[in-house]
Amino acid sequence: MKNECKKKETGGTIDFGKKRIIGIALITAAAVLGDSMLLIALPIYWKEAGIDSLWQVGMLLSVNRFIRLPVNPLIGLFYKHFHRRTGIMIAVILAVFTTASYGWLKDFWLLLLMRAIWGVAWSLLRLGGYLSVIEASNDRNRGQYVGLYNGLWGIGGLTGMLVGGMLIDQTSFLFTSSLFAFVGLLAIPAVYRFIPVHHQESTSEPGAQTAAWKWRSVHTWFVLGTGGAVGILVFGLFASTLSQLIAGNIPNNWSAGGFAVGAATIAGVVQAVRWGWDPFVAPLIGKTLTTHRGMVRSLLIVLFSGGMIFILLGNAASLAILLPALLVFQLISTAFVTTSDTLAASTAAKTDRVKMMTAYTIVVDVGAALGPLISFLLLDLTSIALVYTMAGYIFFVGGFCWLVAYVRGGSSFDIDS
Repeated sequence: MKNECKKKETGGTIDFGKKRIIGIALITAAAVLGDSMLLIALPIYWKEAGIDSLWQVGMLLSVNRFIRLPVNPLIGLFYKHFHRRTGIMIAVILAVFTTASYGWLKDFWLLLLMRAIWGVAWSLLRLGGYLSVIEASNDRNRGQYVGLYNGLWGIGGLTGMLVGGMLIDQTSFLFTSSLFAFVGLLAIPAVYRFIPVHHQESTSEPGAQTAAWKWRSVHTWFVLGTGGAVGILVFGLFASTLSQLIAGNIPNNWSAGGFAVGAATIAGVVQAVRWGWDPFVAPLIGKTLTTHRGMVRSLLIVLFSGGMIFILLGNAASLAILLPALLVFQLISTAFVTTSDTLAASTAAKTDRVKMMTAYTIVVDVGAALGPLISFLLLDLTSIALVYTMAGYIFFVGGFCWLVAYVRGGSSFDIDS
């Protein structure tokens, strides 16, 4: 099965592993359309969606993250015993069902249930996607495939935000959610085309009897800690406070080209820029991550440069400084996510696939859930400048930990150590 990934033909080499990654990424992109649309539309059109108050909006947008925390271990157990195709098919069907419900249901509690179900669907999709990348890749191309997967499914998020927002402006919540649900239905045949039916193995190496002691290795815990930092700093703190960070530097009644521009608009554009370049930039970054030494070097660059940029963001005195720094950090965050995911996938390929990637998704989700909570608790006590400065020092601490461990351990500080 593993040797079928590449086949020689007259016209050159067809990389079936790469086609599988593209397939699962586009399936995921179709599934996330509704969720991404909701992030943009619900805070504005909450009355049309049948919501009575803004606190309910917050609940609907966050419950899917919190439900993933207890569900992720169960999803890992599921993939131990069932085909990956089965899990992804269930996820796509649930995504179609929940996306359609956003326009048809007008009751808060039913919508809350749908959002919780979407959390389960996303856990199935993400772990299934990671396992697909691990199976289809090897040490030479794993980073490139991780970047390709992350970048391509991000197109769904970008489309859901931009196209979904425009469609709702011109039509209705009902029409947009129904259209996105239909797109999700079209992804079902792709599941049969791109997801193999064979049973998911728990380990990927012939010598996997060593998985137990590798699972307890220092390297594994460093990788998990890095995943937690990605969740807290990138998906949590930065994503949730970006609008406030910009608002503190934008003049009142600021306009561009004759149009009034607010912090939310600028934040949306900054986020969209990353979603737009990720399909191209993430695979290029991943292509350089062919060795463990290369991954660690990339991570050190990301952590130290991220720390400096975060401190600069928190203390920026004007938009002329802030906006270029934000774009630089978006590039750093693409590298951070790609490198961290590649380290996790490489570790999983040599230990227990399902256990490692389940643990990794859990720590990322915990970080993403705790990041906004910690950030806003700190903002009640201090300034956003100090919050970003403290976060910058967290980047530095992470970088020094990896640097010291790698220098002291040398080549022994590897996935096998």
